[in-house]
Amino acid sequence: MKRANKIILALSAAALATTTACTDPAYVGTDDPNRNTKQGALMGAGLGAALGAIVAGDGNRGRGAMTGAVAGAAAGVIGGSILDRQERDLRNATGNDVAINNTGDRLIVTLPQDILFATDSATLRPDLVRDLRAVAANLNAYPNSTVQVLGHTDSTGDAGYNQSLSFRRAQSVASTLISEGVNANRIQSVGRGEDQPIASNLTPEGRQQNRRVEIVILPDPAA
Repeated sequence: MKRANKIILALSAAALATTTACTDPAYVGTDDPNRNTKQGALMGAGLGAALGAIVAGDGNRGRGAMTGAVAGAAAGVIGGSILDRQERDLRNATGNDVAINNTGDRLIVTLPQDILFATDSATLRPDLVRDLRAVAANLNAYPNSTVQVLGHTDSTGDAGYNQSLSFRRAQSVASTLISEGVNANRIQSVGRGEDQPIASNLTPEGRQQNRRVEIVILPDPAA
């Protein structure tokens, strides 16, 4: 029981220290292009220190924490750096209509459906797939990830129809990525229909924001 309590305390302290450091705007600003590299180092160091202390036992806890912190920080730097670099490459390759959100553990690429599809259609407009080809090239350059393609609609019309349309549109986007060389085993297509709005469906502007396709890039932690 005492050992279990020590484990809990060690992990809690590390998590608190890491969270505090990661949210300090003086250290990792939202406009810092290397923010996820820094956050990865902090998180890796905190968890590595806790685990190192646990594994080392009472007699060598200090040394174990130090060793774990160094190893964890190095792993965190590598993971965060790769994600930062992939984000920069995506921004350089895609147009202004594409939104890219780096959450620290994944990239979310959002494409408005209105620039990809005609009304009520799941067929991609052939003149507007350049950005999808750029995303595919990026995924091929960074192969150690899985990809979720999520289709979303506004609330106009029948909910069942919207669900089907969102799934077919997600499939169309996924098929384009696959045709550009992305391994099909990495990709999952999901239709969300009208269930996950990001804006109000009461205004034309809000409905336009809700009609979107999200490409969620999830790095493989084992890579």
